[in-house]
Amino acid sequence: MATDSFLPPSGTRDFLAVESDARERAFATVREVFGRYGFQPLQTPAFERLEVLTGKYGDEGDKLVFKILRRGEHEAGGEADLALRYDHTVPLARVVAAYGSQLPVPYKRYALAPVWRADRPGRGRFREFVQCDLDVVGTASPLADAEVVSALHEALERLGVPEFRFLVNSRKTLAGLLEVYGVPAGHGGGVLITLDKLDKLSPDEVVRELVADRGVPGTTAHGLVDDLTAPDATDRIRKELKGSATGQEGLAEVDRLLSLLSGTVPPGRIVFAPSLVRGLDYYTGVIYEVTAPGMPGSIASGGRYDGLIGRMSGSDTPACGGSLGIERILPLLSSAAQQPAPALDVAVTVLGEALADDAFRMAAAIRRTGQRTGVYLGSSGKLARQMKWAADQGARFCLIYGEREREAGEVIVRDMTSGEQTTHPVDQVAEHFAR
Repeated sequence: MATDSFLPPSGTRDFLAVESDARERAFATVREVFGRYGFQPLQTPAFERLEVLTGKYGDEGDKLVFKILRRGEHEAGGEADLALRYDHTVPLARVVAAYGSQLPVPYKRYALAPVWRADRPGRGRFREFVQCDLDVVGTASPLADAEVVSALHEALERLGVPEFRFLVNSRKTLAGLLEVYGVPAGHGGGVLITLDKLDKLSPDEVVRELVADRGVPGTTAHGLVDDLTAPDATDRIRKELKGSATGQEGLAEVDRLLSLLSGTVPPGRIVFAPSLVRGLDYYTGVIYEVTAPGMPGSIASGGRYDGLIGRMSGSDTPACGGSLGIERILPLLSSAAQQPAPALDVAVTVLGEALADDAFRMAAAIRRTGQRTGVYLGSSGKLARQMKWAADQGARFCLIYGEREREAGEVIVRDMTSGEQTTHPVDQVAEHFAR
């Protein structure tokens, strides 16, 4: 067992074969789904210039950016000029600003790669984790939001995530709500950050923070939190927003998305959630999160961020996107979905030093047919020990080649499942597997 000194840093993990294989299968599923929707892959550096990242995620998000200290003569000053990638959305905005004229319109891209957060590790919360993102840049059409949600929904279904549900809101709905309750515009961002904690703190705790830290009058704070947490919250909020043009615009965005997905997503799997905030500053319209039983927080999220790319490029460019939290999804999958794939299709025994050359030649020929093929690398010349090795590798077939077989110019192919054995000429065994 590894001692603490050999464990990875807090908030990071090592992945041995079983976990790594399950992750790669999940990534392959996500890539296949995103690709079928016409999204193209994009890779960006693991780190960005600090000024590219900061100021995009809000005060809370900026605190979680992993900074990289300046090097060389500047190192002693403790200043940072680079930072590890916090998400894939801001790097996408930089790419569009840099290569906009070379990209199709709309530009549909996906990214599967690690991101880093200087966060406090906890259950389902890591400092290094993979995000699976997809985005549409260059169109304000609600069809783009619907297509992103549809692709995320299909990916979650294909991954086998049980009982997940999309919670949908709009930043315009939230802005209208603050307007109706008389929250000053300058306090709106802080109030939303506190309201975003309703899934983590009790209503009373949220009220206290609104009053003590955000300067919201007690009556207003109680009314706002009561409406958002009531069993009939949806009806209450719709009624409250009748007096706000901005709020009505947000409700129309939500209702349009629900309508577009009504024939794609089963009833009850996507719902209006008026208390959903999404903490990142760059969202401007529809926002959503996906929850699943047994997992704290969200397993996917996204929304529309029409102003972010324009802040970099100077050109107003609408955009929307979503992200799968694959690190939170994998523990939800069934044990069958996480079973390791066999390491080998064909295991080749080496029953003596003089037989090794032939064994390597046969293995190479079989690999060229597309079979995962491994040669026994241990020191034991006993067939029983090598058969156990073949079984441990999950091999479907095992090649048995000893002195007797060499003299006959043949090799025995053993089916590790049925135990059946067939004999083939050495120079034709690769053809046998090709067939």
